[in-house]
Amino acid sequence: MAVPDVGSLVEGIRDGQRSAVSRAITLVESSRADHRAAARELLTELGGTSSSVRVGISGVPGVGKSTFIEALGSTLTGAGHRVGVLAVDPSSVRTGGSVLGDKTRMATLSVDPNAYIRPSPSAGTLGGVARATTQAMLVLEAAGYDVVLVETVGVGQSEVTVAGMVDTFLFLTLARTGDQLQGIKKGILEIADVIAVNKADGDREQEARGAARELAGALRLVHGKGEWAPPVVTCSALTGVGVEEVWRRVEAHREHLGEAGLLHKRAGQQLDFTWSLVRDELDQRLRRSASVAAIRDEVRAAVLSGELPAPMAADRLLAAYDAG
Repeated sequence: MAVPDVGSLVEGIRDGQRSAVSRAITLVESSRADHRAAARELLTELGGTSSSVRVGISGVPGVGKSTFIEALGSTLTGAGHRVGVLAVDPSSVRTGGSVLGDKTRMATLSVDPNAYIRPSPSAGTLGGVARATTQAMLVLEAAGYDVVLVETVGVGQSEVTVAGMVDTFLFLTLARTGDQLQGIKKGILEIADVIAVNKADGDREQEARGAARELAGALRLVHGKGEWAPPVVTCSALTGVGVEEVWRRVEAHREHLGEAGLLHKRAGQQLDFTWSLVRDELDQRLRRSASVAAIRDEVRAAVLSGELPAPMAADRLLAAYDAG
């Protein structure tokens, strides 16, 4: 992809042109040095603060995230919102591209003129997630999308990364997914602001309600008085029942944060993002360093043969970079 004209791209984004939004997100995802420079210029031009609602969504395998996001997104566009969906895919590290089929899994939402769906690769590292996804969110917001949903497909650290770039983190779970307290020990539920037990329909409804009660009781042990206690609700993405209630809980969390709390949270995220960009840029410079490239194969062979311990190998690479 050639480096686009930033001025015309900014104009297209502000006009809400989908093709301009797509080109801009491709630009901010790129690791090419000239693209990264253009992306910085683009985001500086777009500038401004956004009052959009940023929601991270994750869940246990088989929970029906795509079905839920389609149901929620359609509900929101029906209420007059413009919805952007970014699907972060840390599993695509091997190919460097996204392996998701979100547009086929969200057939209705993908043709909704007030929605935009973008499968987004992780760019190889969690630092890539932070850089590409945060910047893609800014592009969507500049294009007038007032709700941005960030779906994370991975398990563990990628959820923590996404939770650190949104206002509210929504965790989807199912009844009969094992010991609910064990889930809290794993840390996923500790970062959740709202929890929804999905597939609460038909003969599974009572079971889902029981799981929700159990989770709510467990969470009361984790969160102290005065803290936001994540509400646990039930829903069925398939029938749409309870989806609006999930969104009301997301809105309640934003109200709990308040304007000052939201500004404080986003300011902290911007600082974290700043350091993420610094680390990402240093990684790129290390990879492009001629001095490092000159000894890389030699160091690699020495480490693989056991002649050179990893700490000494790291020191040699860093010394080569500093000398260059």
